[in-house]
Amino acid sequence: MASKSLLKEKPALHEKTRTGQKQKKDYPIQGAHPQPGGVLFRLWAPNCGGVNVKMIRPGGDFSLFPMERAEADGDLFETFVPGAGPGTRYLYILDGKLERPDPASRYQPEGVHGPSEVTDPMGYEWGDAGWKSPPLREYIIYELHVGTFTPEGTFLAAAEKAPYLKELGITAVELMPVAQFPGERNWGYDGAYPYAPQNSYGGPDGLKQLVDSLHRAGIAVVLDVVYNHFGPEGSYFADYGPYFTGNYKTPWGAAINYDGPLSGPVREFFLQNALYWGREFHMDALRLDAVHGIFDESPTHIIEELRRRMDALENLTGRPFYLFIESDRNDTRFIRPPLMGGYGADAHWNEDFHHALHVLLTGEQTGYYMDFSGQPDLLKSFEEGFVYTGQYSGYRKKYHGSLSWDIPADKFVAFSQNHDQVGNRLLGDRLGSLLPPEKLMLGAALVLLGPYIPLLFMGEEYGEKAPFMYFVSHGGRALVKAVREGRRKEFSAFRWDGDVPDPQSVETFLISKINPEVRKKKDPGVHSELFNFYKKLISLRKEVQALSAPERRSISASLQGNVLTVTRRSEGGYVFAGFNLSGSQAVAFPPGPAVQPGQAPGLWSALLGPTPGNDGRISLGPYETVLLRTEKEKGKEKDIKTGNNI
Repeated sequence: MASKSLLKEKPALHEKTRTGQKQKKDYPIQGAHPQPGGVLFRLWAPNCGGVNVKMIRPGGDFSLFPMERAEADGDLFETFVPGAGPGTRYLYILDGKLERPDPASRYQPEGVHGPSEVTDPMGYEWGDAGWKSPPLREYIIYELHVGTFTPEGTFLAAAEKAPYLKELGITAVELMPVAQFPGERNWGYDGAYPYAPQNSYGGPDGLKQLVDSLHRAGIAVVLDVVYNHFGPEGSYFADYGPYFTGNYKTPWGAAINYDGPLSGPVREFFLQNALYWGREFHMDALRLDAVHGIFDESPTHIIEELRRRMDALENLTGRPFYLFIESDRNDTRFIRPPLMGGYGADAHWNEDFHHALHVLLTGEQTGYYMDFSGQPDLLKSFEEGFVYTGQYSGYRKKYHGSLSWDIPADKFVAFSQNHDQVGNRLLGDRLGSLLPPEKLMLGAALVLLGPYIPLLFMGEEYGEKAPFMYFVSHGGRALVKAVREGRRKEFSAFRWDGDVPDPQSVETFLISKINPEVRKKKDPGVHSELFNFYKKLISLRKEVQALSAPERRSISASLQGNVLTVTRRSEGGYVFAGFNLSGSQAVAFPPGPAVQPGQAPGLWSALLGPTPGNDGRISLGPYETVLLRTEKEKGKEKDIKTGNNI
């Protein structure tokens, strides 16, 4: 039976106002909560008439404990089980017939269909005391998939790679989703238990050790989370309550109920999940997947409310807690402050930058690449952020995007590759298998010397040639068949011939594993040369303050023939970058407009690439990059776009 004393200690769901109406206060955190002498179980289940907790003992014996309806809200069930503790496995029995895992399970040791396990939130001894994330402008992100990053495919194996990432110069690692998914092979976007780190990766303690190791190496951690849908297997949320809504549709399944009847506890479930990752796992940032699949017409959008909650956690811990979002709508509301009608997220993945760069490097113009033309679009992205800022999209067959020219550069994340743009290709082929080394270097320079927060996809730093395929390990035949057919339909827009690799095959997963050791091979040396180039670019980005200055007025870009030139300014001086976007001819040109009127060309010093000749001009070979720097003259700092004194 539930402990009455414990029930009284929990916060009430509502309180009466002077008018007699109910005023929302707090929704208690669901799940299994270890306390002195036992465990308090808490479950929101408005669809259920009665709930029992089935406590499973080693050997298969079990005991049943009925849950009582909480006094403040009859939809909330609670019970205190004496003698239970971390390591105890349990299931909920709904209305005497359905056995289900805890929707707020912290660990699923036997997978999505098995019992949940009680965990100890205070059981791990952290070694990152004093750690504090760097500001966003200093983020150099490395996106990785735990299962394919190492041969072992575990949190602990990934933790052992912290020295490698530090050597490269990475300042932040972004983990693809790690919430419990079906089987052992998955990108992570089919998660069924948002609070439970994947069992095959190493569970909660393994994830904490990974974060701890990265922090001790001076590397922040961004966690990719999915708040737009649940995975198609092992998700039993509809048995508990109205977690889903029929008012909207997503491409991946039923939409989450963020604004319909009884949506308050649903919203709280995800808000608490976000805080859980920051509080219990010391995450420095979250990346919200596909927020265009989050539908909310509430007066306060769920993302704006999430940002407010994250602000409160920041104030409590004294540590930054950033919020990245991914959206295919180029909607700047997500990253504008609430006072400007926005939701307040910190940064936005910039797919337009990728598409323009990909077309430039590969010449591909099938599928959504048909909307992009390479050089002029890349220039616009350098200057404004998005390429599509309201004009007509032929691929989408509608007007697309919003103005972004006034948004600081550190509110966008730029990349030449990521899990989506590689893995959603027919063969999962990376740029490392599509392009010669000189083009790979050009792409790296445009990302790492560009104005936005750079993101690398694991393996690109040495030109990994292994594909990154789409893979799953679902249990049901019908579901596997549906996934296979869905992949075939997805590629129809790209007009690619050939069979689609089987996402259910273990081979599809195994060939997606990367091998950073190839960077050490001296014959033919391409991998080591590229790796050293990435290290050089990252070192320059850290060293040269102007390369991470976010203010729009500090960035000036232009096209001189086939050369993209970019001038940047900061308190430390000026830098000039030139990128020869042509592979057919060398070019010679002066280093941009005079940064400071009357300045002699000789004051420029070369940080990368050729130095200016005696005539002040730069000779740049095909696909070559140059980076120059000069110190500013006191009292002569000017806005590089207008020439006016600042």
